[in-house]
Amino acid sequence: AGSKLREVFDKINNLLSGKTVQTEGQTVSVTQHPQGLEFVCYKLAEKFVRHGEGEVSFHHDSAFPIAVVLSGIWELHPRVGDIFLAHLHKKCPYSVPFYPARKEGTSMEEYQRILGYEVHDSKVEEQDHFLKRMSGMIRLYAAIIQLRWPYGNKQGAHPHGLSYGWRWLAQMLNLEPLADVTAMLLLDFLEVCGNALMKQYGNQFWKTMFFIQKSYIPRIEAVTSSGQMGCLSRLKNFVQKCLQAQEIPLPKGILTPSFWRT
Repeated sequence: AGSKLREVFDKINNLLSGKTVQTEGQTVSVTQHPQGLEFVCYKLAEKFVRHGEGEVSFHHDSAFPIAVVLSGIWELHPRVGDIFLAHLHKKCPYSVPFYPARKEGTSMEEYQRILGYEVHDSKVEEQDHFLKRMSGMIRLYAAIIQLRWPYGNKQGAHPHGLSYGWRWLAQMLNLEPLADVTAMLLLDFLEVCGNALMKQYGNQFWKTMFFIQKSYIPRIEAVTSSGQMGCLSRLKNFVQKCLQAQEIPLPKGILTPSFWRT
């Protein structure tokens, strides 16, 4: 509910503003320790990324309530946003976007970690689980860049708005595609913020969609084996439908004005 989300936002904002906050039967304030504020900013940013790789990866709709709170906090407390991006880029280099190359002397295990895989006791996580986590984080990022906290000042610019999404898309299309990963990330990103990018960039956006269909999807196909076609097929269908209709559907779970009255 919108009222519940406001409670969460106010509590986080009060904590970061140095006010005393009640949590789990305790009274806490960042003023209680010289590094209190820095610690809270760090842990809070880390937690938002965890929401992306956990909750959002399983429940896509949850990207929007989480993102709108982070967007508002970022506006009032830029340090949280900076640290959030640092955590996000480390956990999901594709959010830069960046495909890290393996450097000389780097062990395979360490390289897997750099690519974003979880490695425990030399065991690398399953590919499906890895893709799910990356998908959740990209969906959260795509939701953040288009949302603003509705009760904020609104005078200044969005702290990390749609221009960053446009840049991400352009940079992504300048990279050589990877099997599995590229198709999934593009589809996630376009499903979540394609509608917002279409409204903001108009013809330029449609030129980009046409480029994806005619030039980029064939390049993804060239590196994709027959067993990895699922996500690529969904991306092809999505782009084709959007180009035919000249419309990108609103993402599922977007917060409507009526949500804030609940």
